[in-house]
Amino acid sequence: MDYQAVLEEIEKEIKPLLNEGKVASYIPALANVDDNKFAMSIMMFDGTSYNIGDTDFKFSIQSISKLFTFTLALNYYGKKLYDRVGHEPSGDPFNSLVQLEYENGIPRNPFINAGAIVTADTLVSIYKDNTFKTILNFIKEVCNDDSININEEIFQSELEHGFRNFALINMIRSYNNIHNKIDDVIQTYFKQCSIMMNTQQLSRAVLFLANHGINPLTNEEIISSSKAKRINSVMLTCGHYDASGDFAYKVGLPGKSGVGGGIVAVVPQKMAICVYSPKLNNYGNSLVGTKALELFTTKTNLSIF
Repeated sequence: MDYQAVLEEIEKEIKPLLNEGKVASYIPALANVDDNKFAMSIMMFDGTSYNIGDTDFKFSIQSISKLFTFTLALNYYGKKLYDRVGHEPSGDPFNSLVQLEYENGIPRNPFINAGAIVTADTLVSIYKDNTFKTILNFIKEVCNDDSININEEIFQSELEHGFRNFALINMIRSYNNIHNKIDDVIQTYFKQCSIMMNTQQLSRAVLFLANHGINPLTNEEIISSSKAKRINSVMLTCGHYDASGDFAYKVGLPGKSGVGGGIVAVVPQKMAICVYSPKLNNYGNSLVGTKALELFTTKTNLSIF
């Protein structure tokens, strides 16, 4: 199949939608992006890549980072991780406090903010002061790119304006589900969200999830096959917050979004995809990115269903 031609078709078809949606404004540093940008990258198992748009443009990966921290935590803790963070869809917004109180400080899954904060705490218990460095090095490793780093301005902006996340971590702490210093955990979480990557780097970084946990470009096992299966299943059911069912229905691939405007998705045994467009729909997912992926699976018949 001519994937480059498919991407070029998609680029033409999504143009009218670039005026729709809104950038994330609750973090001031995210509100300043060029909101007309669009990029889409595919990475195949043999290293061939197909790209359209501003694929060199780096954006903050935000909640896509939760994929990498979940991988690290699941790798270390295995099933014990589920004592502290579940793997069920939440059906609530990504920053909801309500469910957390009902369920005694055990977040529904590792992809909502509360779940990612608990995941960060489990990593701080292992790696202490080196936690963020470990997360960043892991991303550099799976991407095979040492240039990846954080945007300090976005990190500071998150720290100054992330009141809801401070509320979440304090509530979880009140249920004894945070075991380390709140500042250490929340700073790790904000830093992972402030990592800057482009669509080419991200499509390469998640390729191991399309290949039973093995990076097909290096043949290195990043995570076991059974754990990769679990990560993909949680991506499919929880990767787009309370719009996860809609994404599964329209796109039909395991995927993970971030409020920075990026979405990663995997086609098992074939490829990884990343799309970027910063204007979001009402659920906090890239509006054009979601549509581009829907067009992609429609045109290629590569949905898992």
